[in-house]
Amino acid sequence: MAIRIRRACEDDAALIVHYIRALAQYEKEAVENVRITEADVRRDGFGERRRFEVLIAESDGAAAGFALFFPTYSTWEGRPGMYVEDIFVEEAARKSGAGRALIAAVAKIGRQRGCARVDLAVLNWNPARGFYHRLGFQHAEPWQIFRVSGAAMDALAAQAPEVR
Repeated sequence: MAIRIRRACEDDAALIVHYIRALAQYEKEAVENVRITEADVRRDGFGERRRFEVLIAESDGAAAGFALFFPTYSTWEGRPGMYVEDIFVEEAARKSGAGRALIAAVAKIGRQRGCARVDLAVLNWNPARGFYHRLGFQHAEPWQIFRVSGAAMDALAAQAPEVR
């Protein structure tokens, strides 16, 4: 199985949404919780103000997986980084090298842009943790991911002073 990595184009919007939904299913989440649309992908991935980039893995000419990533910044390093928000490989293409090729391509793009690191989050039950360890990723103990969204985010935002 020959793996090829290419940059996604706007015509891949439906494929990207498909992979995001497939990842939600893999993570045992209701697909209804995935609200992103093809229009969102076109606007934020290929529009005037790009917020993310996507790489597509292909095997024998067919899509086999994707990685969606965006820039971050490390104040301690004083350099940019990359954050992989989503990576998903079709079950039939797992263990083919597609996942490794996707992550390696993100790392290469990061190095070309002067990035100090690539970060991602993995669910604690996900067997892919071993895969990431084999690639050289380390669990950032004792760091934990915290998130605010929905009504809690609205309540917090309502407490903010005016920003000038």
